Parts: sequence; C-alpha cells; structure tokens
Amino acid sequence: MRKLIAAFIILLSPFVYASEQQGGQFKDLGPWEVHYIAFPSTFVQPNIAKAYNLTRSGNKAIVNISVLADKPGKPAIKAKVTGSAKNLLGKVVPLNFKEVVEGEAVYYLAQLDYDDEDIFRFNVEITKDKQTRKLTFSQKFYEE
Repeated sequence: MRKLIAAFIILLSPFVYASEQQGGQFKDLGPWEVHYIAFPSTFVQPNIAKAYNLTRSGNKAIVNISVLADKPGKPAIKAKVTGSAKNLLGKVVPLNFKEVVEGEAVYYLAQLDYDDEDIFRFNVEITKDKQTRKLTFSQKFYEE
C-alpha cells in the first residue's frame, strides 16, 4: 500500500510543484494549514484508483484535502471534512469525503461529476476539537 501512496504522491508532485510556484494551493485557517487540489480522475493511474476505490472517467474529478497542524514540522491531523460544490448554473453537489491514512499522511478524498468547462465553487468545512473552519476555492474542469 505504501508503494501506491508513493505513486500517488509522485503522480501529483508536478501539480503541487506548479502550484507552489504560483503561491501554493493551501490556506492558513487559524490552527491549521489546509492543502487542497481538485483534478480529473484520469490523472490517477488505474491501479491506484482501484486501490482507493476511485472511479476514473473523463468527466469525474477527485478532490483532495489535507489538514496540517500550523506549527513546526506541520504534522497531518485527522478532522471531520464535509462539503459541497456548486456550478455556475446553481447545481449543488454534496462531497462525500473518505479518510485515507497512510503512515503519518492523512488526507480526504471525494469525487465529483462535471461537464466540459464546468466551473465549481467548493465549500469545505473542517472540524476538529470543537473548532470549525471553512475553505472555499474554485476550479474549472474540462472533459477528456
């Protein structure tokens, strides 16, 4: 399983590196640093998708959220992650996040169907120890 996670991280590393050059895809939400990315599911190799019970499709996205403690070393933390995505036509889609724990890494994955050139506004709520923070971001998707 660690090899699958390593492959998943290697797969996403060009996107993470590119986003860091552009200021990074994370937000400081008080006690946490929340990293996020939404991308087409076809970016994930079939064996990795199968291992994480993800559906690969030309019109399905994966939303990945990771919550880090906002302190030295930034350890990943477990939290309750819920949310929804709303397109420009007003269609609201609930996001059903699954927690994935691999060693010290903890992240939350959800999937979303989209049409070509759909723009979604994501509203994600993160709760831990009676503290709740909201993460919002937008993403445009293209069918493959």
